[in-house]
Amino acid sequence: RTPAPGRACVPDHDMSATPAISAELLTRLMDVIEGDIAPLTRKETLRGNKIFGAAVLRKSDLSLVLAETNNEVENPLWHGEMHCLKRFYERPEAGRPDPSELIFLTTHEPCSLCLSAITWAGFDNFFYFFSHQDSRDSFAIPHDLNILKEVFAVEPGGYRTTNAYWSAHRIRAEIDRTGGADQSRLQERAVRIDALYADLSAQYQARKGTRSIPLP
Repeated sequence: RTPAPGRACVPDHDMSATPAISAELLTRLMDVIEGDIAPLTRKETLRGNKIFGAAVLRKSDLSLVLAETNNEVENPLWHGEMHCLKRFYERPEAGRPDPSELIFLTTHEPCSLCLSAITWAGFDNFFYFFSHQDSRDSFAIPHDLNILKEVFAVEPGGYRTTNAYWSAHRIRAEIDRTGGADQSRLQERAVRIDALYADLSAQYQARKGTRSIPLP
């Protein structure tokens, strides 16, 4: 479309093809965190990489397309989301799904770098488990919040989680919106992921600073 004078043309994201945020979807997202992302992360924290990981799934059937994890020891830009996007776009175009067909999943709320990367890569959604505050308070990694404040003057929670490009969804908040037996079951699963990532964090913290990562 032609933008109005003085205005940039931005897409209107369309989540209509995304599955409803149901107990089934939330279960599947936690399946991927626990079964696909975390094992990669466990291996990489032993090399000195942080605990952040990401994955992409098909909207149509929730099948996994790709899971990746942080690789800052190779390049400080290879955050979990960035490394996942790098691997995704290294795939041959002929067999690569369009981002509009996909769900983007992150273990932790994306930093400003990764928020921009998800946008430029064409995704109209992302789901995350741990918040920026969790990264700071539970995992002793405060850089996401610090950079948002120091560089962009954005306070915690100040960026727009629904905008012309994408909608962001915190998995824990979506669990709270379910009810009954589903909510209890999902909360129990979330507690298990909390424990899993506390263990991964301890593994990372024990090796923190042993590699030349600018912001460990």
